[in-house]
Amino acid sequence: MVQKILMICLGNICRSPIAEVVMVDTLEKAHKQNVVVDSAAIGSWHVGNRADPRAISTLAQHDLKCTHIVRQIQKKDFAEFDFIFGMDEENMSELRRLAPKGSKAELLMLDDFGLEAKNRIIEDPYYQRGAAGFETAYQQCVVACAAFMKERLA
Repeated sequence: MVQKILMICLGNICRSPIAEVVMVDTLEKAHKQNVVVDSAAIGSWHVGNRADPRAISTLAQHDLKCTHIVRQIQKKDFAEFDFIFGMDEENMSELRRLAPKGSKAELLMLDDFGLEAKNRIIEDPYYQRGAAGFETAYQQCVVACAAFMKERLA
C-alpha cells in the first residue's frame, strides 16, 4: 500500500519544499518504499515558481536537490493524501478550515515530531535576511522527518 505525505506552508517556497526534500531523503536512506511525498502552499502567490533560492541553496549544501514547482493545496489533496503536515499553528488553522468533511488526510504539525519544546516551531525564514533561517528550518526538518518516520511509518 502506498502512503502519501503532503508538506504545507504559506507560500510553498521555503519550509514545505525543504520538508519535502528532507522527507524523501530520510525515506530513501531508510530504504522505505511505497511512500510518495509532495508539498504545496496555502496561498497562491508563488504558484508556478520554484522554491526560494535560499531554500534551494541550503538543500544543495547538504547534497540535496529541489526541483519542486510551487502549487496550491486543493480540496482533492485531503482525499488523496494520508498525512498533511503544516509547519506552524497558522498553517494548521487554515488546513482545518479547508479540510472537507470526512477527509481521509490526517492533519499533523511536523514540529510535533522529535523537536524539543523550546525549538519546536519551524519558523518561516522568508522575511529573514540571509540563509541562516533556512538552515535552521532544514535542521528541524531532518529531526522531525526522522522522528515521524520512526513513529508512524515503522
